[in-house]
Amino acid sequence: MAPLWGSSWSSTWGSLSGYSPVQNGEQNTATNAAADSSHLKPSVGQILMSKRVRYTAISVAVIGLFFLAFRNYDRLPSIESLRGGSAAAAAGSKSDCPPAVVPTFEENKIDWSRYAYTQYVTNAAYLCNSVMIFETLHRLGSKADRVMMYPEKMMDPAETNPASEEAKLLAKARDQYKVKLVPVSVQRRAGGDATWAESFTKLLAFNQTQYDRVLNVDSDATILQTMDELFLMPPCPVAMPRAYWLFPDNKILSSQLMLVQPSEVEFDRIMKKMESAGRNDYDMEIVNQLYIDTAMILPHRPYDLLTGEFRGDNHQNYLGTDREEWDPVAIFNEAKFLHFSDWPVPKPWIQMSESMRNDKQPKCVTKNGQEDCSARELWNGFYTDFTHRRSEVCSTSKRARR
Repeated sequence: MAPLWGSSWSSTWGSLSGYSPVQNGEQNTATNAAADSSHLKPSVGQILMSKRVRYTAISVAVIGLFFLAFRNYDRLPSIESLRGGSAAAAAGSKSDCPPAVVPTFEENKIDWSRYAYTQYVTNAAYLCNSVMIFETLHRLGSKADRVMMYPEKMMDPAETNPASEEAKLLAKARDQYKVKLVPVSVQRRAGGDATWAESFTKLLAFNQTQYDRVLNVDSDATILQTMDELFLMPPCPVAMPRAYWLFPDNKILSSQLMLVQPSEVEFDRIMKKMESAGRNDYDMEIVNQLYIDTAMILPHRPYDLLTGEFRGDNHQNYLGTDREEWDPVAIFNEAKFLHFSDWPVPKPWIQMSESMRNDKQPKCVTKNGQEDCSARELWNGFYTDFTHRRSEVCSTSKRARR
C-alpha cells in the first residue's frame, strides 16, 4: 500500500432532491351549470354533498394528519441521515441548534482568518503528533488558521534561535506550517489516570476568542481531507459527533473532534465545571455534562472514524443502517478524520510487536469467491504511514526539511 500521506482522496457526495410540486387537478366543469342554477337556494344536504366542500374537508383532514405526524420531524433521522450514518446523531438530540448542514459557499469569498484548527500540547510526544496534524493541513491546502496551545515553558513564541528539540519543533511548526503559537499553562488534575489528567488543556479552545470558530481535533489521529466546511455550519456554541461505537446504549458526545464558538460565557461555564469535576471526570465527561442535550450533532460519517472499525465484524453503528454493505475502501475514501483507537493495540507512536500485529490485524474475507484483504491492507497502512510521517515531520535536522 502506498503511503497515505503522499496521496489525496476525494469523495463525491450526492444530495436528495426535493419533492416535485403537485399539479393542480382539472377545473370544475360544472361552472356553467352552477351559473344557470344560481337563482336556486341550495339545501344543507346539497351543500354538504357538493364537491367543493368535500374536497376542502379532505384537504383540511390531510393537512391536520400531516401536522400531527410530523410536528417533531426535526427529532427523527432523515433518509439522508440514515444513508450518511448519522442516525445516531439525530436520535435522542434535544438541541436548540439548527441541523448540521453545510451551506453552499465560494471559497475565495470567505474570510478564513476568522476560523482556526486548534491543537493542545502537554509533552514532547504530543507535540510531535500536533505538528503532524498541522503539516497535513498545510499540505492539503486548508484555508483556516492553525493554532497550537503548548506549555509556556517549552519556548517563547517569538524565539528565533531555538536550542532544545522541543523548541526547534515548535519553530518548525511556526515557520514551515504557518502555525500560530499560543503558550498556555497546562491544566492538570491531581490523581486519576495520568494519560488523561492533562486533557483538560484541550478545553482552552473555548477561550480562543480571537476567532469566531475553532475546530479542535485530537492529535492521535490522521486528517485525511480538510474539514474547512465545518466552520461554515449554522451557529451553535458547540458541535460534536456522537461516540457511534457506544450508540445506542450510550448517546454520548465524542470530544475527539469539537467545533467551538469561543466566548467568555462558555469558557466560564467550562472552568466552573472543571473546578467541580469528580475524580474520574475529564474533558469528555465535562463536555457531555454541559452539552449532551444542546450541542449540534455532527455526523460521525465522515468526521469521526476509528481505526478499530476496520477490525470489527459488525459495522451497523458506523454505517447507520443494516442495509449497506461494509466496503472498507469506500469508507476510507469518504472519511476525513481517522482516530487511532484499537485497544489493546498501542498508539501508533509506540512500537507494536509483530506478534500483536499478526494477532490483531483485520482478517481477510471472501467476497464473490475471492479473498479480500483490503481492510487488513488499509489498517496496516495507517500505522506504517504514521510511523513514516512521524520520522519525517518531527525531525528537526536540516536534511529532513523538504
